[in-house]
Amino acid sequence: MMHAILARRAGGPEVLELGETARPVPGPGQLLIRVAAVGVNFIDTYKRSGVYKVSYPFTPGSEASGTIEEVGEGVTGFTPGDRVATAEGINCYAGYALIDEDKALPVPDGLDDFTAAALPLQGVTAHYLINSTFKVEPGHTVLLHAGAGGVGLLMIQMLKAKGAHVITTVSTDEKEQLAREAGADHVLRYDGFAERVRDLTNGTGADVVYDGVGKDTFDSSLASLRVRGMLVLFGGASGPVPPFDPQRLNAGGSLYLTRPTMGHYLRDARERRWRSDDVFAAAAAGSLKVRIGARYSLAEAAQAHNDLEQRRTTGKVILIP
Repeated sequence: MMHAILARRAGGPEVLELGETARPVPGPGQLLIRVAAVGVNFIDTYKRSGVYKVSYPFTPGSEASGTIEEVGEGVTGFTPGDRVATAEGINCYAGYALIDEDKALPVPDGLDDFTAAALPLQGVTAHYLINSTFKVEPGHTVLLHAGAGGVGLLMIQMLKAKGAHVITTVSTDEKEQLAREAGADHVLRYDGFAERVRDLTNGTGADVVYDGVGKDTFDSSLASLRVRGMLVLFGGASGPVPPFDPQRLNAGGSLYLTRPTMGHYLRDARERRWRSDDVFAAAAAGSLKVRIGARYSLAEAAQAHNDLEQRRTTGKVILIP
């Protein structure tokens, strides 16, 4: 048996309860890891609340780091004792979790377990957004929402390393300071941000807007773009965007809109390793700073979800079994 977080129905953070369940057994091609740290992400809250449908009882969590305890039949690339991380694990809010071998990311020496758990989802997300969804080049002007969040702080650093001009939005003075320390050129509040972006770009607008907030920022994000600019809607922290008339893209300047998801940018083991190796190597070398804003015990998962949804956190939120 092992400790795990169990939700027996959809609902608020209060449905997350610490309980005991059977320790999983690795099947063919799977790794069983002893979990060292778990990344807490908005997708976990969507599944818990019923926005994304799951079966109950349900244990959240797809992102974790840990040490391999057992390997299933047919595993050839890993052995017990290896340290790995993943953004595609199974039921990771627990003492042990399963990872498919092809979705396991080797953790390099010099990278601690907490940082390794903080990077797979948000670091790889930042990587595919700026290298593949919209390929950022030197001189591009980028508007990035939620610059003090886990993805935001990583993206600011990665965007500046590419030579981009970075404008970001935050909600508090504390978050503004964090975004500036990460390298943002301009830090705005959400009220009236479209007009401020126009002012800062001499009326041209941003080449790309990365929007993980969704409903509350969508209209103004479109209004912030240059002609033929792209809105990358990669999340909905404020709620899903209502249906809209595609003719608005024409009227706004032949704009592009995309709604990417990580699975489509991790199509095979080679792509996973390219992205994770880049991100892990930068963190291990110290050129990519990873802020772990809050750590909670596994039993405090409900509080972690509440703080994340109320935007009381900065950087990455992790659970420690």
